[in-house]
Amino acid sequence: MLTPIAHAHPSTATDTLSAAQPSDPYAHADEHHAGSQIAKHEGRLRGSPPKRHRPLGNDVSRWQGEVNWYLVKKKRAKFSYIKATEGTGYRNKHFAQQYNGAARVGLIRGAYHFARPDVSGGGTQAKYFVRHGGNWRNDGRTLPGALDMEYNPYGKDKCYGLSKRQMRSWINAFVRTYADLTGRLPVIYTSTSWWKLCTGNSGAFRKSPLWIARYNSYIGALPKGWSRHTIWQFSDSGSLPGDQNYFYGSMDKLRKLARG
Repeated sequence: MLTPIAHAHPSTATDTLSAAQPSDPYAHADEHHAGSQIAKHEGRLRGSPPKRHRPLGNDVSRWQGEVNWYLVKKKRAKFSYIKATEGTGYRNKHFAQQYNGAARVGLIRGAYHFARPDVSGGGTQAKYFVRHGGNWRNDGRTLPGALDMEYNPYGKDKCYGLSKRQMRSWINAFVRTYADLTGRLPVIYTSTSWWKLCTGNSGAFRKSPLWIARYNSYIGALPKGWSRHTIWQFSDSGSLPGDQNYFYGSMDKLRKLARG
């Protein structure tokens, strides 16, 4: 059980709807993936990608369709994250092929949820995510679920119509609910720029592993509270399908993250 964040009650604004919510709240959801809005707002990698002697991985979504995981394995991938859900009304129709296929070839894999604070509360979305692929299993090959926090793909409000305090409360509700349901803290995916803009650079979630998005040859400053990242998404294209990632640490540490 997680300790509530003192500065904001978890029920505050958890079901706040954005005034700019579209008539179809999941229009183009197939196109939304980890980093799709970060690349749009912050730019893409220019020049050569960074080279690290660390486990290489990728993340995929409906956008990639059915993935040839044997080829992914051949290209030395060690782990993968797969989009499972968005909000409380979207499920990746290729999730089973992608998630189970990654496991079959021996990759350590996990699921992620594209957050939509404009359509429902954080706790509600955590429950939906766990029911539809985001649950954690103590099998040594399942990574904790990841919460994808990035720019609003609908409308001009980058923070989904929420104040910084409301956004912190929304994230807190998701994190607490996910931890209560699975026994694991979720990974938090974000960029430093979005985190500063929409949470006020909160340091309250430092116990969750950080999956940082930075499309460059270096990471730069991390969000407040994290002294280091766990995963670095350094490019939205490369040798692997989908986005390219490095795990910060050895394969033993990657396995330990899966085991919890």
